[in-house]
Amino acid sequence: MNGQNEAPRSPLALYLTIPILSWAFYDFANTIFSSNINTVFFPFYTDEVIGTNEARQQVASTFVSYANAVASFLLVIFSPLFGVWIDRTGYKKRFIVWFASISIAATFMMGIFGGIQSESLLWGVPLSYALVVISFVIAKFFFNSSLVFYDSMMSDLGTKQEMPLISGFGVAVGYLGTIVGLLVYLIVSEGDYYKAFIPTAILYLIFSLPLFFINKDKPIPKELREKGSFFKGYQDIIQTFKEMKSYKSVFTFMIAYFFINDAIATTIAMMAIYATVIVGFSSGQFIILYLVSTISAVIGSFIFGYIIKRIGAKHGVTIVAILMIVSLIISVFAVDQWMFWISGSMFGVSLGSMWVTSRTLIIELTPDHKRGQFFGLFAFSGKVSSIIGPAVYGTITYQLQDYGPLASRIALSTLIVMTVIGLIIHLKVKHESPKVNIG
Repeated sequence: MNGQNEAPRSPLALYLTIPILSWAFYDFANTIFSSNINTVFFPFYTDEVIGTNEARQQVASTFVSYANAVASFLLVIFSPLFGVWIDRTGYKKRFIVWFASISIAATFMMGIFGGIQSESLLWGVPLSYALVVISFVIAKFFFNSSLVFYDSMMSDLGTKQEMPLISGFGVAVGYLGTIVGLLVYLIVSEGDYYKAFIPTAILYLIFSLPLFFINKDKPIPKELREKGSFFKGYQDIIQTFKEMKSYKSVFTFMIAYFFINDAIATTIAMMAIYATVIVGFSSGQFIILYLVSTISAVIGSFIFGYIIKRIGAKHGVTIVAILMIVSLIISVFAVDQWMFWISGSMFGVSLGSMWVTSRTLIIELTPDHKRGQFFGLFAFSGKVSSIIGPAVYGTITYQLQDYGPLASRIALSTLIVMTVIGLIIHLKVKHESPKVNIG
């Protein structure tokens, strides 16, 4: 990490630094997984296999929701350990390599299982689909787990003043990965969506390699490491919660992020089925819509890197939350495709910007020696909400399946409520916004 007394680097010099470039390329790689598998082709595949009529389309939404909720539940169980592992060992890249590799392998197996022809059933669905769901849960769990270490690695790449630009650059490069990843659509066109899984795994691997081979860990010397079992980390997490009275601003923001991320995680998981089943997009039209949203996210992440350098990350989160609320309201009442084009673009801007603003705010609010642990808690807060949001959405679509599209509109409206609650709590965060001139 650069010394705090060194002259600040220009944005271009910052972005062209090899460790920062290779770090950003992992965002490029894992965003290919996130967009192709989580947002587009797994939901398309589910609707193709399960959604044979209007009621069954709502059941397909339920399967996608619950699969996401299970993956998030596993992350809730294990993520408190991850931050403690970082603080005790200093290892970040090592864990990213292992977790990303398992995620890539599980994504590859989704493609293998999706091609199986079998009459057997499991959970009342074709065996091949059930195996794809299991592989998806594994792939998403290890994908999300790697992000705890990836986010924490950012603080090793520059000074505290450089964090907004580094964060914005990483997110922007990541969303460019979406554009590359969606080229896989040319292989699958309008059917057999399981064929997208293996090419996605290959792209995920290729663009992870720069970080795997270039970035270096800064391990804590063994003689300086805290002794004891890593599983003692749960006690450390409990102790951290007890210490929260000394870190009230961080605790308040994590509660706010819990509600805001509820809307983010659920929208990401459900937007493909909602757009195609409820608003009437074809899969090809949705791909174009998703590309437009991604370009909006890239622009938003870059712009907000500069905005929060001027007004501070807290105010940046406030603006992003308001954008999300407006976007979701338009989506709930969208009856024509042009309305969803507007909401999709707005949500893209808010999504890209939220990653930039939230990661930067955590760094601004936390002491250096606790940062890994707070990033673990940050993931914990977000992933608990990633259980609840999809689970609520899926339960509503299942219980109201006989009402067809209305079930999904009601389910989506709950996300507006969650975002408003998150915004209200976030406004209570006490944090002085740094007044830093860009240049």
